[in-house]
Amino acid sequence: MSPDHEPLTLDAHRGDAAVIGPGSAGRGRNLVPAAVAFVAVVALWEGAIRLFDVQAFVLPAPSVIVGRFVATSGEIWSAGLNTLIEALVGLVGGTVVAVVVSLVTVRWSPVREGLMPFAIAANSIPIIALAPIANGMFSLRSLVPKMVVVGVVVFFPVMINTTRGLLEVDPDEIELMRSYAATPREVMWQVRVPHALPYFFSAMKVVSVLSIVFAIVAEYFGGSQEVLGQYILTKANLFVFPDAWAGILVASILGLALYLVMVVTERLVMPWHVSFRAEVS
Repeated sequence: MSPDHEPLTLDAHRGDAAVIGPGSAGRGRNLVPAAVAFVAVVALWEGAIRLFDVQAFVLPAPSVIVGRFVATSGEIWSAGLNTLIEALVGLVGGTVVAVVVSLVTVRWSPVREGLMPFAIAANSIPIIALAPIANGMFSLRSLVPKMVVVGVVVFFPVMINTTRGLLEVDPDEIELMRSYAATPREVMWQVRVPHALPYFFSAMKVVSVLSIVFAIVAEYFGGSQEVLGQYILTKANLFVFPDAWAGILVASILGLALYLVMVVTERLVMPWHVSFRAEVS
């Protein structure tokens, strides 16, 4: 067995310094098309509302939504903070359980063979059906049912992706580690876990946004009134649609913030990955 793998690993880590700095300018340029598209969509939206005199109860103009966002910022951000707490607790809890289950299933194949079909089948359960059931299991104003719903939503994508990353390792790398008398634990942490990180963060970037979405969906089924889902629902029922859209704007900001946190964390945890080093070349 050739030891060629070792220089490759060292070269990957030597690329750390190159990722920080020159690549940032390229990443900044990559944001320009998205920013231009966003401004164009908002401008077309505003222009169409004014041109066709669309009423606010049908679709409010962006300027009206921003005005209500500023005017109700105290109330709306208070509700948004409670929703963020639900999403974060569910996100962290679901992720921790998913990673632990992934490590166990990879380490012991009988567990994997018994658990994976069940996990895939359970993933087909509609989460919307779970939300009212979870609400009935706790007090009416409790935030726990929403955290449970978010945790379930997060668990399956993270567990399945992480397990796939842990398993789809080059057999030559495993054989090389064994030729050095590496223990199963050393193989896990030095080969499987680094290989699984891209799979893990791919799932995290998706579920970070979904955590906000499904926290709000779960809030529609009752509970505390001081949350974003109930705020949007109440304003829509009262036909105060600019305020409801302002709530949607807060939800979008929270989802984008969580996504950016995952992107930054990914770059900090695995700067050696080829996708980041390629930005510099």
